[in-house]
Amino acid sequence: MDCFTSLEEIPAGYGPTAVTIGNFDGVHRGHARVIGTLVEEARAAGLRSVAITFDPHPALVHRPEEPHFPIMGTRDSMQLLAELGLDALALLPYSLEFARKTPEEFIRETFVEGLGAKRVVIGADVRFGRDNAGDLTTMRELGEEYGFDVVVVEDLGVDGELCDLGEGNRRCSSTWIRELLAQGDVGGAARLLGRNHRMRGEVVHGAARGRELGFPTANMSTDSDGLIPADGVYAGWLLDEDGNRWPVAISVGSNPTFEGVSRQVEAHVMGRPQEQVEAFDLYAQQVLLEFVAHLRPMVAYRGMEALIEQMTRDVEKAWEALARADACAPRDAS
Repeated sequence: MDCFTSLEEIPAGYGPTAVTIGNFDGVHRGHARVIGTLVEEARAAGLRSVAITFDPHPALVHRPEEPHFPIMGTRDSMQLLAELGLDALALLPYSLEFARKTPEEFIRETFVEGLGAKRVVIGADVRFGRDNAGDLTTMRELGEEYGFDVVVVEDLGVDGELCDLGEGNRRCSSTWIRELLAQGDVGGAARLLGRNHRMRGEVVHGAARGRELGFPTANMSTDSDGLIPADGVYAGWLLDEDGNRWPVAISVGSNPTFEGVSRQVEAHVMGRPQEQVEAFDLYAQQVLLEFVAHLRPMVAYRGMEALIEQMTRDVEKAWEALARADACAPRDAS
C-alpha cells in the first residue's frame, strides 16, 4: 500500500482512482465494509483504490482543550487498512486553514486534481468542507460537475451481520466502541471491531511488585498507542517482537492496594515453567496487547496474602476466558 502524507507527494497521473474519506478510528467493521466496497468498485472499473484520512485527528484541531485518545495507533491502523486491500492511503495534514476550504474547493483540489477520482465511495452521513457544509447531496452534485460517480454504502448496524448487543439498530461507530471500552466491555468492543481491541507499546521497568509476589509483569510505557479500557483485570494475549503469542492476565489501573501508584497497564505472561521465569525478559521490546475478556474491577486488598490469592484466581479465570474465546472463534473450513 502506498502512503502519501500530502497532496504534493502524489505522483502526477496517479489516477484514475476510486476514493473514500474518513477518520477510520479503530478500523472497525463499518470502516471495513466501506473499504471493502471501495476495493471491489476500484478493481471492477480498473481504478486505484485510495482512502483519505487526516493527521492530526480533526477533533484535536477544532477542540484542542478536550482530550482525545485514538482507539488505535497509526501503525496498526495503517496495517489493517493495507490488509483490506487498499492501493493507497492519503494521510493528509489537517489544520484550521485546511478546514476553511469550501466543500467544492476540497473536492476539486483533493479528489479531482490530486487523485483523478472517477468513483467516490461514502456513507450516507458523509460531511465535508467548511463547517461540514458538504453532504451526500453536495457530493452527488460535485460528481456530476467533475465527472465522478458516487457509491453510497449503508450503515452497518447490529442486526443481521453483527450480533444484537441490545441496542436495536444503532450504527457501528468509533463513538460506541469508546463507550464500551470505558465500561471495560472489551468483548462488546471486539464484536464491533471485528477483532480484539489492542494497544502497542514498549515494555518498561516497573516497581517489580509483581515479581516479588510471584507474578512478574510486563509494564507498558505510558506513551503506548491504543485506548486504555476501564480499570480492572482482563484476559488477553501478548505478541512479542519475535512473533510469539503469549496468554496473559492484564491489570489496568493504579492498583489501590499500594499507595502512590499511577495508572498503568501491566501483563503477566501465564504458563511459563518456573525455571524459565527469571530468564524470560520482554524489557525494551515493542509488544502488542490484545484484550479478550474483562474478569473483574480493580479493588484494594488487605495484606499481601489476600492479594496473592486473588491474583491466583485471576490467572485461573484468565485461562478459562481464553479457552472459551478460542472455542467460539471461527475455524478455517479447510
